[in-house]
Amino acid sequence: MEPAALWPLLLILVATALFAGVLAGLLGVGGGIVLVPVLDVALRTGGVSPDWSMHVAVATSLATIIPTAIASSRAHAARGAIDWSTVRAWAPGMLLGALVGSLLAARVADATLAAVFGVMAAIVAIKMFLPLDHLRVAQAVPHGLGGNTIAAAIGGLSAMMGIGGGTLSVPAMTLTGGPIHQAVGTAAFFGLFIALPGTLGYLLATPAAVLPPFTIGLVSVAALAIVAPCTMLTAPFGARLAHSLPRRRLSQAFGVFLALVAARMLYRAWTSL
Repeated sequence: MEPAALWPLLLILVATALFAGVLAGLLGVGGGIVLVPVLDVALRTGGVSPDWSMHVAVATSLATIIPTAIASSRAHAARGAIDWSTVRAWAPGMLLGALVGSLLAARVADATLAAVFGVMAAIVAIKMFLPLDHLRVAQAVPHGLGGNTIAAAIGGLSAMMGIGGGTLSVPAMTLTGGPIHQAVGTAAFFGLFIALPGTLGYLLATPAAVLPPFTIGLVSVAALAIVAPCTMLTAPFGARLAHSLPRRRLSQAFGVFLALVAARMLYRAWTSL
């Protein structure tokens, strides 16, 4: 592909990264929920095999979450919106789950990754968009073995989807009695617990494919260098915006974006079969 033809794609990637940073701060999702589909398209347009573009997109998205989570969680912590007791309780399970999830994702088919992404996003979208704020399965966020089991599942699935965990941990915490604003802030910090071990797993991957220059394992360092500064720049703005929105409006915004992304990724999985 001619370099001149890549400029529009580069501008789209930068714009998406800026938007992903806002979403990271606003919804605690790490930004990967919108970055993965765009990175997937960008990589395939740039010549990456369709059999591996989703893997590289997921791995690179997860790597961008490290700086984004730092910027976003600092903004939420300044407003007292992080539940540190849940952070301490869920940390072991989430770290282990993220590492296992990334190692597993490097070995499954491209269509499988897209299907996992789409199905989980659709399920969570339904919960967050509908007026189900009253729905609770517990009166308090579980700790101990139960909490770590939930955290491990969140970490594993999030690492396979290339997201920071907010997509799953926000509804998990709200279903167990956590307020939405605190759930969003805590989820932003959980991004580090997922992105660090998950990225390590992807860096250690040995794909049987010729990938673009400056790719380590499955992580595109070139794309990371473009996306990470953009998401870090706009994540604090998203965090400020989150604390100015009503709880129901915030939940609905989360649901709408997830539904759109779920539809895109399920279509991607279907056409890859």
